[in-house]
Amino acid sequence: MTPGRTRIVIAKPGLDGHDRGAKVVARALRDAGCEVIYTGLHQAPADIVTTAIQEDADAIGLSVLSGAHLTLFPAVIAELAARGASDIVVFGGGIIPAEDIEALRAQGVAAVFTPGAGLHEIVDWVRSTFSRS
Repeated sequence: MTPGRTRIVIAKPGLDGHDRGAKVVARALRDAGCEVIYTGLHQAPADIVTTAIQEDADAIGLSVLSGAHLTLFPAVIAELAARGASDIVVFGGGIIPAEDIEALRAQGVAAVFTPGAGLHEIVDWVRSTFSRS
């Protein structure tokens, strides 16, 4: 982790064109004291990882509403591993069925937030995961 504030890349991988939720989460994390880099829509996993490495990010938060979470989340994790950056934590959310959450966790996703998760839950998880004592 970097000294100081937690640095988080918020990304919309794949062809999903809806980013309001990602922007709301990015703002909540920023307001909670994190440094947030929002990559925008239609990002390839390799581009997301490049941004995270260049920005010395502690975490990548992925937002997937397209149903491609079982492909996109693991692709980002595999790209991190291939580039020697597995220390960057991956978390995310979106329209993710409950039965897919355990599969994502087994592949290395640290936390999954589904519709209805409050912003305080996400902020609290980030604070507890990246506490800078």
